[in-house]
Amino acid sequence: MFVAVIVVIKESREDLSKNILDKDAVILAFGDSLTHGFGASIKDSYPAQLEKKTGLKVINAGINGETTSEGLLRLPKFLEQKPDLVILCHGGNDILQKLSQENLKSNLQKMVRLIKQSGAEVILVAVPDFHMFGFGTLSLYAEVADEVGILLEDDVLTHIELNRALKSDYVHPNEKGYEMMANAFVKILKDYKFIAP
Repeated sequence: MFVAVIVVIKESREDLSKNILDKDAVILAFGDSLTHGFGASIKDSYPAQLEKKTGLKVINAGINGETTSEGLLRLPKFLEQKPDLVILCHGGNDILQKLSQENLKSNLQKMVRLIKQSGAEVILVAVPDFHMFGFGTLSLYAEVADEVGILLEDDVLTHIELNRALKSDYVHPNEKGYEMMANAFVKILKDYKFIAP
């Protein structure tokens, strides 16, 4: 099934003939259980599948149950590893626990700033509101992406949440769901010349 990928970007690429990531590049997958791969084996998590599909090193820095406040404290340690790209998928536990959306947005903004200051590129992944009928994504993700001019993947998790066959429970993807996440990120990487088509 086709999954649309919605992205927002302000930064222009002057040289689209050159790929951003070379064969030695490192991708940091940072987030909570959706990154860790809860509901499937670690080898079937999206970071593991993304590594297979791209041939690049992908660090799985997902922690089950983590909130964005906790993630903000944990992020600097991983940025010391100098990743070339960070896929930031965070906020699910803030949403599930009905924590402040203002704090959620602020924490995402701070994490994105830290990533950009480290010199890495960022792809922000919008997380659905699990309490909302139809699993719509919170507008704050698009706001954060637009404010700082970064790529936003705003579709794949909503699509997974609406398809029971792609989930291991009410929230988490199964192996097929995580593969769909990996495929969505590969599409962005190819479309925006991070890697060769």
